[in-house]
Amino acid sequence: YYTSIPGSCNFETQDQEWTTVCGLMQDPSDDFDWNISNSAVRGQMDPDTDHTPGKGQNFLYVNSSAQKEGNKARIITTKLFPASLGICRVRFWFWMFASRQTGVLKVYTAEEQGMDILMWSSSRNEENKW
Repeated sequence: YYTSIPGSCNFETQDQEWTTVCGLMQDPSDDFDWNISNSAVRGQMDPDTDHTPGKGQNFLYVNSSAQKEGNKARIITTKLFPASLGICRVRFWFWMFASRQTGVLKVYTAEEQGMDILMWSSSRNEENKW
């Protein structure tokens, strides 16, 4: 489900429609994809519920247990957002409770010539929470 804020999405969509509804796309050059679910991967360390209050259930996830070190799963916004100083902000919830297969979650911006600039990263949460 998309809200009026550009790029805002709570992933309450059917199956893989989230890419269209949320204005996101899977990077065709990455190694594996993000998926939508309300229970992640059974038997793995996963959150009990989505962070959204009320009826929210879905979230994006990657199953890192089936990947080799260095593999990447990447989503990209389909719309470019104009550069700004302190006007545009990226906000999101994430859950990546420590496991041996947990990699690094990174947020990049792309500058005009297409070069990626690392804006934020996290290697894991120390607590089992969003």
